[in-house]
Amino acid sequence: MKSNLLMNFTVDKENNTVNVKREFSASLPNVWSAWTEAAILDQWWAPAPWKSRTKSMEFKEGGRRLYAMVGPEGQEHWALADYTSINPKTNVKWLDAFCDSEGNLNDEFPRSDWDVTFSEEGSSTFVDIAIKHEKLSDLEMIIQMGFKEGFTIAMEGLDAIFSGKA
Repeated sequence: MKSNLLMNFTVDKENNTVNVKREFSASLPNVWSAWTEAAILDQWWAPAPWKSRTKSMEFKEGGRRLYAMVGPEGQEHWALADYTSINPKTNVKWLDAFCDSEGNLNDEFPRSDWDVTFSEEGSSTFVDIAIKHEKLSDLEMIIQMGFKEGFTIAMEGLDAIFSGKA
């Protein structure tokens, strides 16, 4: 489902950062819930036809979400988010990484530092995302793996939830 909602995706190679600004036609509390509750995250976090499946989630500073992206053939790619800062309905930060099903980091892939800010304007909620990588080569690896395309599809899945078409 293509939408007319704002989606800016920029790559800042000088700072090893991906910046995404995304508009949603939903209230701030609904958008916040979609980003912070496992049951809703599992409906959109993976790019279709992949599905997200949360194994465990403790949404608090120092907490963690351990989840798999499950492919149409049943293949699993495990990842985790270590929550480092939470300001309800305003901002959440986490360290993201690929791992195994027990949460042991996969050192072949870089960790990324997510900083996600939420703001409401009229009937829209804006989500500003900064994803920082340690090195330019880490950023380039993630882009090469199709991050922009996959994340764009996931955002469209979230639009479908808000429009009631999911």
